[in-house]
Amino acid sequence: MKGDLFSSQHVVQPAVAPGMSVENAKCVKYAVDGEMYARQGAMVAYRGDLRFERKGQGVGGMLKRAVTGEGLPLMAVRGRGEAWFAHEAQNCFIVDVEPGDQFTVNGRNVLCFDASLSYEIKTVKGSGIAGGGLFNSVFTGQGRLGLVCEGNPLVIPVSAQAPVYVDTDAVVGWTTHLQTSLHRSQSLGSMLRGGSGEAVQLMFQGEGFVVVRPSELTPQKNQQH
Repeated sequence: MKGDLFSSQHVVQPAVAPGMSVENAKCVKYAVDGEMYARQGAMVAYRGDLRFERKGQGVGGMLKRAVTGEGLPLMAVRGRGEAWFAHEAQNCFIVDVEPGDQFTVNGRNVLCFDASLSYEIKTVKGSGIAGGGLFNSVFTGQGRLGLVCEGNPLVIPVSAQAPVYVDTDAVVGWTTHLQTSLHRSQSLGSMLRGGSGEAVQLMFQGEGFVVVRPSELTPQKNQQH
């Protein structure tokens, strides 16, 4: 067969080492040699001797998911082979988590991750009830984390002198040493006149980075996740 479809740009190459890599802008490849985790339904192709099993969250995880709605439905992938993961043709990125790091990420942006990483669903500090129930997954340990994002994310540095304010529907994740709180940027008078549509943001203070998607979450997308 000939044509652009069969050029080196599209034909996958064998993995040279176990682990995660970006196959292209919309897909992550994972060379499995043992075990790894991915969001349920994210596998688009595989080869080799692999098994896919639903990963239980335990009683505590199930309760958190029922209360928060943030649950991270996962599957364990075990064996030896190569698997490709994607989600709704969203852009894919990889984060290297080092010992002592803590990366907080919205569950809807998680694609796959190494079994050496641990995660826990936690309340976003300072969000309160007014934040609509903000809960994210906090990853720790050492390993790689594959993320998806609609469009190319903005990675905004945060410093003590320059806090950053992010729409609660647009935030993807943030690094260890950032503190969060709710910030109201709209006056009572503006709210009474119908509002600007930008009443409440999540304020980040400290030293680190916040990752933002280049659009707000639409009601349809919110229901799907």
